[in-house]
Amino acid sequence: MKAFFIDRYGKNSGARIGERPDPQLRDNDVLVQVHAAGLNPLDSKTVDGEYKTILPYRLPLILGNEAAGVVVRVGPKVKRFKPGDEVYARPDKDRIGTFAELIAMNEGDVAIKPKNLSMEEAASIPLVGLTAWQALIEKANLKKGQKVLIHAGSGGVGTFAIQLAKHIGATVATTTSTANVDLVRNLGADVVIDYKKEKFETILSDYDVVLNSLGKDTLEKSLRVLKPGGKLISISGPPDPDVARELGSGWFVRTVVRLLSYGIRKKARRHGVTYSFLFMRANGDQLRDITALIDSGAIRPVVDRTFPFAAIEEALAYLNTGRAKGKVVVTVR
Repeated sequence: MKAFFIDRYGKNSGARIGERPDPQLRDNDVLVQVHAAGLNPLDSKTVDGEYKTILPYRLPLILGNEAAGVVVRVGPKVKRFKPGDEVYARPDKDRIGTFAELIAMNEGDVAIKPKNLSMEEAASIPLVGLTAWQALIEKANLKKGQKVLIHAGSGGVGTFAIQLAKHIGATVATTTSTANVDLVRNLGADVVIDYKKEKFETILSDYDVVLNSLGKDTLEKSLRVLKPGGKLISISGPPDPDVARELGSGWFVRTVVRLLSYGIRKKARRHGVTYSFLFMRANGDQLRDITALIDSGAIRPVVDRTFPFAAIEEALAYLNTGRAKGKVVVTVR
């Protein structure tokens, strides 16, 4: 099968489209013919080797963390799916590889795709949808009437998280550039901070939750907008000791992670709030809940550009400019 893969980490990763063996099908797996795959900053971070300490992949590695397609074969113990089903998924962290013609995934990580979405639209959802769900519903336990700040509201996670928070009934603030103010307002943001003109940390206060996807400077400033007992949840680092434990990392890695996050955790305690890092996980049940929200019209996908699979390097380069509104997707089939 054709796939986009790397031979090593870093700028000279040798990332390219080439032939790779078809995936092996386990008893509880579905084999999916990939029609479209979503791109995420996680893909570039994987190429750079940013997570190789806590996610030691075997190289060569097929990249890609979310996809939509059609089931072509099922393992003998699969109960939920049959050949011909249109599905979408974020595969388990140990079995990534959606930038390929085929991928085998555990049926527990897969869901029937929303019926009114194209394959490209469906492929844009799983990773950002699960990230927003696990951050706002699981970690934050966000409730109706609470206030949440979602950074980078026009990005992949931001566009989904704004809609999810509004569905819950929260008051939503977000940061974005001048060009994207109308976009985030149309998605439901109540308070929009144009970061080119305003400083969010001087305008916002008494927030219950902050969802951060930006750098260290923004992370630390976000502490100031939280009320005592508030929650700062980050998807861009640094990881905290709980993440290392969840990933089953050894003593050395857990120690390194503890040191990396010590500074921000200490500052959070000083402000009377908590800091946690989210490394989202595959979850087909949550994806089914997300499907119901999409089918009901509560959430809609935001796709900036679609590229052919042959132009996947160009698509990644475009994503890395940070200017995409919503998601970037490649059409594989």
